[in-house]
Amino acid sequence: MVGLASVATAWPLAGRAEHALPLVGFLNGGLPTFKPYLTGLRQGLKDTGYIEGQNVLIEYRWAEGKYDRLPGLAAELLARDVRVLMVNTPVSKVAQAATTTTPIVFAVGADPVELGLIKSLNNPGGNLTGVVSLVDETGPKRVELLRELLPTNSTIAHLVNPANPAAVTMSASVAEAAKKFGQTLHTLNVSNDGEIDNAFEQLTKLKVGALLVSNDPFFTAHREYIVGLAEHYSLPTIYAWREFVDVGGLVSYGTSLKRLYRLAGVYVGRILNGEHPADMPVQQSTEVELVVNLKTARELGLTFPVPVLGRADEVIE
Repeated sequence: MVGLASVATAWPLAGRAEHALPLVGFLNGGLPTFKPYLTGLRQGLKDTGYIEGQNVLIEYRWAEGKYDRLPGLAAELLARDVRVLMVNTPVSKVAQAATTTTPIVFAVGADPVELGLIKSLNNPGGNLTGVVSLVDETGPKRVELLRELLPTNSTIAHLVNPANPAAVTMSASVAEAAKKFGQTLHTLNVSNDGEIDNAFEQLTKLKVGALLVSNDPFFTAHREYIVGLAEHYSLPTIYAWREFVDVGGLVSYGTSLKRLYRLAGVYVGRILNGEHPADMPVQQSTEVELVVNLKTARELGLTFPVPVLGRADEVIE
């Protein structure tokens, strides 16, 4: 068996500047307001012996929903000679194109093999590895939950960011579920601030009875605004992340972001300790959580069915 020391020696370090502490690059498509939710990442690093500011530094870059900025931001971080680059779904393909030598740890909600990031889950085979969640696969379940909550509703809409590499997959899975339940589905593409308002105005014209907001950092960054519009238009809406429900959203069903980033943080730490990403099987985060907001439900004149409440991981009063 090859020891960690020899693996570390084999991994190319030539040309990297010497840092007093190892430097990790963190590139995200959202806003810096997401930073408090990165406690999971820090915990994962701590699990492998690293504490930010003590024996590891993290350089953060945020695209703020403007994904055309990602290539430039990736180049900035790589110019800083980061030891590892940590990315999410919208950034994954950009990071892959930017370097074939710097280790990349991704936290994505889509199949990384289908995205072309790795060869296989067990044998990534390059400079990328990381964690994949079930969040994209839970799209059909969110359709089903809306069906339970609004059994007589026949028209739903799906808010999607077409700039997300997983957009096509997410749209297809939700469309298939809507067809299964005999519902009319309208898919609305939103990738900038102005399109959010236009989308909600269009939903009114389409007489949509419920909305699904897909998982995307752009939407998470604007969660308070989106939740506010859903309230303004009295539109029952389901989200992928509990962070929307925390600010007044009706219901969410998806992976825990903190759990996802903790697993990714462990992988970052293991690479800092000398492991090679090509030899690190991609982890799958199978943990999902259902969070409901009874206060919002009452304001919408809705009542959560008892079976749904019974399955909820958390009920916000």
